[in-house]
Amino acid sequence: MKSRVRQNILKVKQYVPGKPIEEVQRELGLKKVVKLASNENCMGPSPKAVEAVRKAVREVNRYPDASSFYLRKQVSKSLGVDEGSLIFGNGSDEIIGMAIRTFVGDGDEVVIARPTFLIYEIMCQLQNAVVKFVPLARGMKHDLKAMKEAITDKTKIVFIANPDNPTGTYVSRKELDEFFKGLPDEVIVFLDEAYFEFARYEFKDYPDGRDYLARPGVIVARSFSKAYGLAGLRAGYGISSPEIINYMERTREPFNMNLLAQAGAAAAVGDKSFLKKTLSHVTLQKKFFYSEFKKLGLDCVESATNFVLVNVKMDCKDLFSALLKRGVIVRDMKAWGLDTYIRVTVGTAAENRKFINALKGALK
Repeated sequence: MKSRVRQNILKVKQYVPGKPIEEVQRELGLKKVVKLASNENCMGPSPKAVEAVRKAVREVNRYPDASSFYLRKQVSKSLGVDEGSLIFGNGSDEIIGMAIRTFVGDGDEVVIARPTFLIYEIMCQLQNAVVKFVPLARGMKHDLKAMKEAITDKTKIVFIANPDNPTGTYVSRKELDEFFKGLPDEVIVFLDEAYFEFARYEFKDYPDGRDYLARPGVIVARSFSKAYGLAGLRAGYGISSPEIINYMERTREPFNMNLLAQAGAAAAVGDKSFLKKTLSHVTLQKKFFYSEFKKLGLDCVESATNFVLVNVKMDCKDLFSALLKRGVIVRDMKAWGLDTYIRVTVGTAAENRKFINALKGALK
């Protein structure tokens, strides 16, 4: 059977998600486990989304609207973009996949930072593309100048995670403006803004990807998984020119976004009070993390997201295991090549205190 598999598939390293709470409880016999590994919203889901899902569940015997009609209208109105400039997916991960399937073929080049969101590389491997990695610059930020220099006539897409995962850093409006100067129109720039709401709330020089849509070949992706608390529903969307959206729609599977996801996301768009509550909490709790890490003599990266990357100055796998035994799930950064780093999601105040106490014990 192996001989029948496409050879590039054999090179793909599967994405390993953060451990679920139930699995850790079963494996270690723990009753109380805190998960701070997958950048989920500790405030829960948008209440308006919950109510919309509750109503929509009566209709799950029917196929969902393949065009996401009501969600499309809500997002279009909220963002001030044309309905034909939107495409919806099973999380923003699927938007990434559709863009790669649409524009990248065998041997084409894609430029990404290293480290960055792992899905870019995985999706490119599935297409048998050539991935050109560009190391991060000082401060663990995307080196846009070096990424621009890495572009050749074979380059199809440049991925810019803004803010980035796993570092939490962002590129400023000034840096992005400079990147676009003289950039060939044929190169597609994919701005992954899964953590857009967090960065926009805290940093005035953080750019809005919509401001660059007038340039040919820009795709912006966003998610309802993080700030709106709908990770379990899998809801994301892309914004681009109607021409690009039309091409991407040809790679989209029918009924790719389920009925409950559409209903929940459409309701969440208008839940401004929940969003504000989430953003305020995350901002406050990150300051708590920064203060505690400093007391422990640990260096961390100032984050524009709902997670913090911290250098624990020991093998991150060992620390991950030690925290797990104490009932705290974080993300070790081995897969990203950051062997002494962990990534911790901002949880509730109680969860964050439990993590810090567990961290102190594990470091000893």
